[in-house]
Amino acid sequence: FPIFFLVGFKAPPSYTGLDRDEYFLYNHIKFTIEYNQSPNDKNAVRIVGFHAHPVSIAHQGEVQKGLSLKTCGAKPVENDKGTFLALSTSGSKDVIQVIYSYEVYWEESNTEWSDRWDIYLIGSPDDEVHLFSILNSFMVCVFLSGTVATIIIRTLKKDIASFNEMRASLGSDFVMPEEESGWKLMHGDVFRPPQNFNWLLCVAVGTGAQIVTAIGLTLFCGFVGILSPMNKGQTLTLTIMLYVLTGSVAGYTSSRLYKYFDKGTAWNRTTLLTATAFPAILVTMFLVLDIFLAFQGAATAVSIWTILSIFLLWVCVSAPLVFAGSYFGCRAKKISVPTKTNQIARVIPETSWYLKPVNSFFLGGVLPFGNVCIEVYFVMSALWLHQIYYVMGFLFAVLIVLMVSTAEMCIVICYLQLSAGDHQWWWSCFFNGASVGLYLFMYSIWFLFQKMDLVGFLPVMIYITYMSMISMALSLFCGAVGVLSCFWFIRSIYGAIKVD
Repeated sequence: FPIFFLVGFKAPPSYTGLDRDEYFLYNHIKFTIEYNQSPNDKNAVRIVGFHAHPVSIAHQGEVQKGLSLKTCGAKPVENDKGTFLALSTSGSKDVIQVIYSYEVYWEESNTEWSDRWDIYLIGSPDDEVHLFSILNSFMVCVFLSGTVATIIIRTLKKDIASFNEMRASLGSDFVMPEEESGWKLMHGDVFRPPQNFNWLLCVAVGTGAQIVTAIGLTLFCGFVGILSPMNKGQTLTLTIMLYVLTGSVAGYTSSRLYKYFDKGTAWNRTTLLTATAFPAILVTMFLVLDIFLAFQGAATAVSIWTILSIFLLWVCVSAPLVFAGSYFGCRAKKISVPTKTNQIARVIPETSWYLKPVNSFFLGGVLPFGNVCIEVYFVMSALWLHQIYYVMGFLFAVLIVLMVSTAEMCIVICYLQLSAGDHQWWWSCFFNGASVGLYLFMYSIWFLFQKMDLVGFLPVMIYITYMSMISMALSLFCGAVGVLSCFWFIRSIYGAIKVD
């Protein structure tokens, strides 16, 4: 049972009557242990509750063997203004004698063994903070949704209607007007595959789709009560198992995207990288960290058998599932697009400063990460400050908010990019979404210096390594969401115009 209380408190002059602040120390702890009868053994009890109440009291007398204090035992010890233990010295005396004491009360309780953790899951003062954080996130989502709706309903609908009307009136003699500009000019280039490393984009999007599925299922299990928020080890184990079992999602997504990009001549290379690239990076980072921990004799070093079991789980379960998903993805029908791609690519004009790749990369992750940064603080506190994160329903809602805001932000930037005449949107959409992971890593650096008191190189190395892994996973998560949502958006708007 986690017990938290302050070691003392500060009283202002208005409380003590002095001309300065006074500090008082809690030196007496009142423990209350709640129990009930064990159903399996009548001579045994089960502890279902544990409370600690701190008291500040200036004990009278000296501690001697067999001699009890006058202020302990005769009457209940309570917090009283007249008996507080002040941390102040008078005259030449610079040492304060502090006597620590405690008392224990046993109380029979009706709390069931299975419900013993519920006290930490209800009535927390942080509930309002979580609620206001989610309300703020939803308001930003509504704002972004309104922006996307304005683009689709007002701008695009008007453009599509006028374009189709002109196309219908002229029939086969229709030629794109020279004065026409904006996204409609891109119909012959918008579905052109990326020029460089299209296979790498397939691998990244497929891996991101797998992470989206695994994290979503994990938080859904916590939301419906299958997963206990009090057992952090169980949460991590379930996440790893779901990631392994959703390998087919990665294989299917990457192979279908690669089949659209290419004729499918090197699908086996793409599938192999989808199965091995991201896990290999994580395993390498983890092994390097574990070697440092082993040389330092740290108790947190992972045994070779645990590493071997994870390796076998990856090789025997995850990789075959990736290849199975890739097989069905290659067998599936090629993704259809509403317009044909020109043989010669259109020249990309000079774009505005905010559409430059580097600038749009940093702008793309601002609002999505800002939506969830408050909740990120609570999650980081649970991971590194031994706090308890119990509102799995809120976290599941925040995940949905993150996905929606990332998709909408990428769609808005993609629309602006196409309107400016830049048809190379594939990698831009991925990096615009993936920048959320960079913001998480930057936030973790701030958290390291402001909230944590790590001493030595090794603890800092552990923290940076694990946060790097989490940030990379979040980058792939949001990058995949950005690419897939923009692909859906572009197919929708260009499918509404009649060109070919």
